[in-house]
Amino acid sequence: MAEEDDFSSLPLADRWVHKVWKVRKQAYEEAAQIFQKTPDEYDAAFRPFIQDPSLWKSAAADSNVAAQQDGLAALCAFLKFGGREGALRARQNAVTPIVEKCLSSTRAATKASAIEALLLFIEVDVPGPVIEEVLPVLSSKQPKVVAAALGSLTQIYHNYGCKIADPKPVLKILPKVFGHADKNVRAEATNLAVEFYRWLRDAMKPMFWNDLKPTQQNDLEAQFEKIKAEGAPKQERLLRSQQAAQERAPAGGGDDAYEDDGGEADEPAEMDAFDLAEPQDVISKVPKDFYDNLGSSKWKERKEALEALYAIVNVPRIKDADFHEINRCLAKCMKDANIAVVTQAAQCIELLAKGLRKGYSKYRATVMQPIMERLKEKKQVVADALGLALDAVFLSTDLTDCLEDITTYLVHKNPQIKEGTMKFLVRCLRTTRDVPSKQEIASIVESAKKLLSESSEGLRSGGAEILGTVMKIIGERGMNPHLEGLDDIRKTKVKEFFETAEVKAKDKPKPPPPAARAPPGGPPKKAMGVKKGLPGLKKAAPAAAAAPPPEPAPAPAAAPRPGPASKLGMPKPGGPGGLKAPQKRTLGGPGAASPRRPAPAPSPPPMEEEPPASPPPKPAPRLGLGRGGLAGRSLAKPAAPAMPAAPVSPPPSSGFTAIERAELEELRTANERLLKQVDDARHERAKLMSEIQELKNQNAGLIEDHTRDVLSIKAKETQLVRARSDADAAEQTNDRLRRELDRLKRALSKAEAAAAGPGSPGSPRMGFRTMSPTMDDMGIYRDVSGGRNRMSMVSTLSEEKENGDGGGGLPHPRSKLSPELRYNGSNASSGRGSPARGFRREVSMEEKEPRTADMGAYGGGGGGGYGDRAGSRTSSRTGRDTPSSVGGGGTAPATSGMESWKRAAEVTSQLKARIEQMKAKQASRPQ
Repeated sequence: MAEEDDFSSLPLADRWVHKVWKVRKQAYEEAAQIFQKTPDEYDAAFRPFIQDPSLWKSAAADSNVAAQQDGLAALCAFLKFGGREGALRARQNAVTPIVEKCLSSTRAATKASAIEALLLFIEVDVPGPVIEEVLPVLSSKQPKVVAAALGSLTQIYHNYGCKIADPKPVLKILPKVFGHADKNVRAEATNLAVEFYRWLRDAMKPMFWNDLKPTQQNDLEAQFEKIKAEGAPKQERLLRSQQAAQERAPAGGGDDAYEDDGGEADEPAEMDAFDLAEPQDVISKVPKDFYDNLGSSKWKERKEALEALYAIVNVPRIKDADFHEINRCLAKCMKDANIAVVTQAAQCIELLAKGLRKGYSKYRATVMQPIMERLKEKKQVVADALGLALDAVFLSTDLTDCLEDITTYLVHKNPQIKEGTMKFLVRCLRTTRDVPSKQEIASIVESAKKLLSESSEGLRSGGAEILGTVMKIIGERGMNPHLEGLDDIRKTKVKEFFETAEVKAKDKPKPPPPAARAPPGGPPKKAMGVKKGLPGLKKAAPAAAAAPPPEPAPAPAAAPRPGPASKLGMPKPGGPGGLKAPQKRTLGGPGAASPRRPAPAPSPPPMEEEPPASPPPKPAPRLGLGRGGLAGRSLAKPAAPAMPAAPVSPPPSSGFTAIERAELEELRTANERLLKQVDDARHERAKLMSEIQELKNQNAGLIEDHTRDVLSIKAKETQLVRARSDADAAEQTNDRLRRELDRLKRALSKAEAAAAGPGSPGSPRMGFRTMSPTMDDMGIYRDVSGGRNRMSMVSTLSEEKENGDGGGGLPHPRSKLSPELRYNGSNASSGRGSPARGFRREVSMEEKEPRTADMGAYGGGGGGGYGDRAGSRTSSRTGRDTPSSVGGGGTAPATSGMESWKRAAEVTSQLKARIEQMKAKQASRPQ
């Protein structure tokens, strides 16, 4: 116990660094109690720790976990009750030990105190220095330290938000921690990314998203989906400076001051990728051959050049440089004939405008008009790219700069350009944060009213949408004067768009200046009288001025004393010589009216009550002339000036106004009737135009059907011509076959005659020697002159060659005089290669063989072989022996004739069958 008493007697600073942990623990506890009891931040209890801030480093890095817990509690009390100076001094020594030693502690109280100490360090000053102290710890070799540091960063951004704590330094290192080998580190990195998404949404993705693995991206997307439905996050802890401002706000100037300081303040703009990213130099990365390729005659080279530029400028933020030449080339690409080049150029303009923001405003005049000229493109892909480019250009400027070009193209002759410009104006009105001036609103409203009378429904709806969006900005009361003259249908349409429009700029009524405010006692009576108006006072003066002066009396009895004269020499109305006395005396007259009383009901004075006509008065003398001037006139007859004042009295004027009102009402009614007729005519015209368009479409369909029918008819005609040609060919074939049949019939009859015997009538042997060399029906030339029988087979040989019978399939040429070989080698078909021709040649051989035998007998050749020159000639021509030489005798011709007759009968029957088949086929063909 003596030892403990000795420890307690030591100064607090000595016990703070004592080697016994219990002594240090007691010192930490005692310091925390002292800090809580201090009256203010200037108490002497804080002075030792302000002078020696390294004491907090030893407390945060205490080797004993129990003492470390109490040391962090003392630090939190010091930061909570102490001043800003002591906290700044302690921050440099305490943050790193807290992150390295305390956040990864196994004690929950120690971890909570460590995170609270970091949040208090930020609350006293700003978050930046604390985050800078935490980031180096993320490179530690111990995964638990890295995970604890990431958890502390998540708590910092959760409590103070990304508006107070800059997220850019942490976003840069997120890919590194996502690639850590420890799963706990990756889990804490995911929590930090989700916290960033609560504040930044998709604006944070360009900073690190492409560096993540697809699996990690999918996991994060699943986490993001859970918090998308949440509203905008709010800052949970305030800095000391924010707390002081909040405390001062109610006492600054009452309710008005509170509203000005923040009661009606607009919500802060959301952070985007542009605010988070660092500017990148892209102008130096443009290829040297970019301009040459962009001017190439091949569209693929131009498109590839633009794709290379797109890849270069596709960054969140671009460093400002000279982009005039690039924008001139991109504006020129808007006139390119290839839509792929136009689309790519529009995307490049969009990225440049988004990357430069306000720095792109100087290039607006170069690219905006070419883009709007290209809005005539009907392809939706191109139109979308051009619209996005225009929106990005508008964000770099304001409505005042773009309004002139917009109003110019709203009246373009091309309806496609007009519609695209109208949609662009609507988007501009929705996104602008500056309320347009009165002149700009008048110009926009005038252009929108012109669109209401267009024939296209899309343009009319667009005009109503423009008016509804303008009404949302300036309010219904401010828009009422601009809606005069519109019919109820259009006003209803404008109101519909007004109710659904969403704008960022709203016109707020400005309070009147202090000088214009009414005094507490109310307005003066004179002002009230002038404001309400006294018709008697206003109308009496013109009546008195218009009345001609009366004729001066010729001989006044006594000149009255003139009253005080005015600057023009006339007496003042209030003087005794004024004109009020005569007016009072003539109140009973029908044309008189009191200047102090309102005019009576409009009723013209009766004509019969007027006095008789008097001679016209003489012209009044000029002011200041005459014997006595105006002041010297006599007032003996005051009723004289009442009569000239009658024509200008209020009653006749009031009656004329009623007539004018009636006429005005009639004109208005007629105008409304005409407007209704014009509107009906316009609707009728629109209906007729739609019917015309439908008829045009039907006409186009009929033309297409007619063209299709004509083509079908031509195809049928072609088929008919082909069928006719086929029929003609078949007819020719039929004729040829008929002739062939006739020829075969004649050959058959001759064969029958030959079979009857050589002595029978009709035999070819009869009169054989008297025949002249002619060609018979079988195509055989005979020459019987000189006792010779010569046969020419040239025509038969040529026909057989044409039909493929020229020895095909035989090892050597076939004899033309051998009926057996000729028949066996022929086909069974009709025509030139038919067996009938072999039969004809057999008949010829029958005619020739007897003669040959006789000639052989005469020449001594005997019964075998050919004894004459004819025999040798025939033998040499055929190249082989004849049947007569082989058979040797006179019985060969008879046997050969019988066999030939049988074969001819068979061939004839076959030919008849084939002819019947061909006729059947010909009859079945379509004509």
